[in-house]
Amino acid sequence: MGGRRRARRGGRCGRGGHRRVLGGAAVSERREFRELIDAAEAQRLIDALPVEPSGITSVPLESAAGRVLAAPQTAPIDVPGFDRAAMDGYAVDAADTFAATETDPVTLALAGAVHAGQPPSEAVTAGTCVEVSTGAVMPPGADAVVIVERTEVTDDAVSVYRPVAPGENVMAAGADIAAGTPALRAGAIVTPRVVGLLAAMGIDEVRVRARPRVGIISTGDELVRPGHQLHAESGQIYDVNSYTVAAAVEQAGGTPVLYPHAGDAYAAMEAQLREAAAECDLVVSSGSTSASAVDVIYRVIEDAGELIAHGVAVKPGKPMLIGRFADSAYIGLPGYPVSALTIFRRFVAPRLRVAAGRPPASAPTVTGRMLEEGRFGEGRLRLMPVGVIADATGEALVYPVDKGSGATTSLVEADGVVAVPAATAYVATDEPVEVELFDGDWVMPELLVAGEPDPMVTELLARLDAPRFLAVGAGEGLRRLRRGIVDAAVVTAGTRSADTTGAAGGRLSRRWGAYTREDATLSVADALAEPDAAVMTVDDRYGLHATIAAWVDDPDRWQRIRTGPGIYSPVEAVRRGAATIGLTTATEPPAGLTFTPLGTEALQIRINPDRAAKAGVSRLQTALEAVTPDTV
Repeated sequence: MGGRRRARRGGRCGRGGHRRVLGGAAVSERREFRELIDAAEAQRLIDALPVEPSGITSVPLESAAGRVLAAPQTAPIDVPGFDRAAMDGYAVDAADTFAATETDPVTLALAGAVHAGQPPSEAVTAGTCVEVSTGAVMPPGADAVVIVERTEVTDDAVSVYRPVAPGENVMAAGADIAAGTPALRAGAIVTPRVVGLLAAMGIDEVRVRARPRVGIISTGDELVRPGHQLHAESGQIYDVNSYTVAAAVEQAGGTPVLYPHAGDAYAAMEAQLREAAAECDLVVSSGSTSASAVDVIYRVIEDAGELIAHGVAVKPGKPMLIGRFADSAYIGLPGYPVSALTIFRRFVAPRLRVAAGRPPASAPTVTGRMLEEGRFGEGRLRLMPVGVIADATGEALVYPVDKGSGATTSLVEADGVVAVPAATAYVATDEPVEVELFDGDWVMPELLVAGEPDPMVTELLARLDAPRFLAVGAGEGLRRLRRGIVDAAVVTAGTRSADTTGAAGGRLSRRWGAYTREDATLSVADALAEPDAAVMTVDDRYGLHATIAAWVDDPDRWQRIRTGPGIYSPVEAVRRGAATIGLTTATEPPAGLTFTPLGTEALQIRINPDRAAKAGVSRLQTALEAVTPDTV
């Protein structure tokens, strides 16, 4: 079973460590989590893992940005390496200018000129000067530069109207940094400014600390790499975690190493972990961390390594694993993308930054008012994903973005998280909360719109600078407008209370119809009349669902029409052969499909009256006025 067992803390708990035999075959029972540790203990255990890489490497200067210097850097040369003119003008012996005034200038003979990158061919002697450009080598005999604005040239003579002191407008050799001077400390981060200093000292290769290598393994037989053929009918999904975690590792200063997916078989998973542990300082897996019978990675770590902790009192992310495997530290992340990235950023990234020699990250924050109450009764630290929008006065408003840990769109629809302590059971509406933003370059959306998705709505919002649209359907869009969350809602004309919620912002008319394959042998009407023909329409959260139901006007037939979760799901179902007809809004048909228009539907834009003064709302109104909709 994968090598010598190691001593483990706390032993096995409950029934979880036992296997029973049925019909001669070993069957793993579902086991309980160990006692959950709190977030502080989880961070302490992770901080104690041996993640620091060994070794020093040399990298070209052009690739050194973001790396950590392995040793102090002493200046090998003077910078600049010569007395340098700091301004355009005339190199002089300062003593020759002491008598100069605005009304009685000193006149000097022009002996020549020297420009940057050229050796001087003339020296300055008593009563003479040499023209110099910025960066030029100061000619022998000169100790100052008179700027060109304080002179007047006539033939080969220069009149000086202001005296200069020795050294004025001159950068002496070594004035920037002198040879032998400590220039940079060990552990310094190579920033663009540091790159500039290294380049000025003529250093083209930099000795830096090795980055911690982080092996990334996503588990699950259902995973497929992006770019490869996906068989959705078999339950396959694209691998998200390998790439989001790899990007987060890079951001924290590590070197991500992606390994092939590990299936759910014990032996294959152990082999993959051993390969990664032999090559990396830290192994991070995602998935297979729960206590179900099919999740086996915790058993591999227990049997062949050391499982330090299984389960943390945090949501999302309860089934996190902490341990060691072979000579590598090990962290097991949950399989859901939101959970995996949240746990990595919160617990693993700080440890990785220390191992990489980087200072702790100062997460940007914004304080705002919660727009919806939250109730929490699980006794766990809650890392609640939220979005942030501004009201008409610019005050930040915070709303929850909770589409579940398995919804990858939460990764981009949320702006950050609110950390709700384990002891907090309730967050009230209008309560001030602090949002830990995901990105330092975060820009607040200028407009938040929710409701009915449609290509016309997409085109309308594309005219604005930074809008955010939540495709939640007409009813939910109206609810969020009523609760003061969104700036505007897109609803269908038949949506209940549409005319009495918010203020009128404008109307659009959209076409809807049927998508069929170009090689279809039946007309739309004939295919709909066929009781066994596979037909798909949109989910009932969309107002279009009711419009199409009224058009079908056959309850028995309507019951046999399937629904898809998205406004374009019916089109995709026809494209991949899962449906004969797709009933939804008009858009450009994919290759091989044709669209038959069947009707129109009115869309209304309803405005939050408390946000009417927002610049984004004003721009939305302007964009609506520029649209010439069909007659509704």
